[in-house]
Amino acid sequence: MVLRHLLSVVLLPVTVALIVPVVIARRQGIVPAAGNSPGAVGVQVVGVAVLLVGLVLFFASLRRFAAEGDGTLAPWDPPRRLVVRGPYRYVRNPMISGVVVVLFGEALMLRSGPHTGWAALFLAVNLLYIPALEEPMLEARFGDAWREYCRRVPRFLPRLRPWTEPPPE
Repeated sequence: MVLRHLLSVVLLPVTVALIVPVVIARRQGIVPAAGNSPGAVGVQVVGVAVLLVGLVLFFASLRRFAAEGDGTLAPWDPPRRLVVRGPYRYVRNPMISGVVVVLFGEALMLRSGPHTGWAALFLAVNLLYIPALEEPMLEARFGDAWREYCRRVPRFLPRLRPWTEPPPE
């Protein structure tokens, strides 16, 4: 199981949040450096905070997949049980949200337009992919439990209060 998770994390979020940003930085000549004004440093500090929030959200989601879902984040090895606890009580896609937040945090830390563009592109692709492909597969796999979850928990913008799932029947 550990190897399955490691493989899926290396192939997906590491590629999206580390390898692609490094390639963008190299191609654009962007070098991480401290800002040269209080405003620039402030943007970078906010970027670090945003990035940390994204990492916490991502890893909390990943932990739930492993502990409760008996699967990985990879589409080829998805959870076998519907995960509706932890950050999933607030939003249906906290793992993708975490990665998006990490990408925008990186863009702020680097004060980089190309990195902001990458974060926006990744967000746009997922705004299309998730409802068009991923959610129909989840509905087919989990049926009524998935439909009830969808009625109670929003796809991308989190609820203010956590959803409390009904007790199992």
